[in-house]
Amino acid sequence: MQPRQLTLSDTRRIFSVSQLVNDVKFQLETNFRDFWVKGEISNLRTPPSGHIYFTLKDASAQIQAVCFRMQARYLKFQPEDGMELLARGSVSMYPPRGQVQLIVEHLEPVGSGALQLAFEQLKKRLGKDGLFDQSRKKDLPLLPSKIGIVTSPTGAAVQDILRVLQRRNDRLDVLIFPATVQGAGASQEISAGIRFLDTQTEVDTIILARGGGSTEDLWAFNEEQVARTIFQSGKPVISAVGHETDFTIADFVADIRAATPSAAAELVSGARKELFNRVGHLTQRSSQAIQLIVKRKQHRLRQLTASRGFVNAETRLRIFLQRLDELSSRLTKALPLFLVALQAELATQSTELGRQASLHLKSNQQRVQSAAQRLQAYSPVAVLERGYAIVTTLNGVIVRDSSQVADGDTLDVQLARGRLRAKKESDHGV
Repeated sequence: MQPRQLTLSDTRRIFSVSQLVNDVKFQLETNFRDFWVKGEISNLRTPPSGHIYFTLKDASAQIQAVCFRMQARYLKFQPEDGMELLARGSVSMYPPRGQVQLIVEHLEPVGSGALQLAFEQLKKRLGKDGLFDQSRKKDLPLLPSKIGIVTSPTGAAVQDILRVLQRRNDRLDVLIFPATVQGAGASQEISAGIRFLDTQTEVDTIILARGGGSTEDLWAFNEEQVARTIFQSGKPVISAVGHETDFTIADFVADIRAATPSAAAELVSGARKELFNRVGHLTQRSSQAIQLIVKRKQHRLRQLTASRGFVNAETRLRIFLQRLDELSSRLTKALPLFLVALQAELATQSTELGRQASLHLKSNQQRVQSAAQRLQAYSPVAVLERGYAIVTTLNGVIVRDSSQVADGDTLDVQLARGRLRAKKESDHGV
């Protein structure tokens, strides 16, 4: 491509700024394409657009660089200032500022792989957020009734789990959430499975299961989305991803890490057997402890019975019992004599009581007779016997004065024996 030029009378070639910048830009993009450059990152900026702007430098020079959002979203790690990187891309120029810059297509950390660096960065960040704290990890239920599994329904992992459960605890129910466990979209499906099983009230425990593979194959379990979903689960989560030597971020966040999917099945199915074994062990220990206590008490009893103090105590007890028999015999003999004496005393007291009662009764009879005589002397009946009478009006009013009645009034006369009716005729002065 030839730049446009202005021809003047003196035959000089004159470019506009835009022509010059575009010409240089064309030359740079043509001659510096798809290469690798090593340098250290500084002045890193990540605006809301999602593009990554930074300076790539070494000891003697520097160049501006940009990794656009479309490429940046495929990076497994987060670039940081001071990080030494290998950058693959092309050189171009930003015309508005006339600035040469590196257009980055891919970044790799120097000294360690991108995935390993991304793993360490996420692990560090989540650790600061408390996702790995032992204090928030939940215990597995002692006797689970239903297990939820997030895994590929066609993978070997789920078959291993079901085989172990069938052998160890065939009464345990299983609910499988089918999910892609590798590649694009896997982390979203795994997170959705955890959230779904967490809403199922009958599910006791959730297992994340996948067989072994490369770091890239297991990467879905290193995604931040999966880690935070595990952390938010209300049910205990077992991470059973890869082989025994494989570790993922999910392993650190989960409540329990199982080395393999089969080991996870052993954990959830072994609880029942472990409980019975524990009960049996405790029963045996209790029996042994009781036997030991009985033997110790028997030994102590033999020691006490053989000791002088026990012999003396036994001797004193025998003397006491013998003395008790003697006193009982004496009491038995003395009791009839005591009863005879008591009966004699009771008879004497009874006779005296009768005599006193008779005297008292006679005295009271004399007092009653005397009072009766006095009462008789004062009785109106006695007075009437002497020839007197009681005169009353028909209304029962005693007449003491003749003026109380008028001539012709009828009067009632009470005699000692019988009554009379009389009529007043006239008053006769006394």
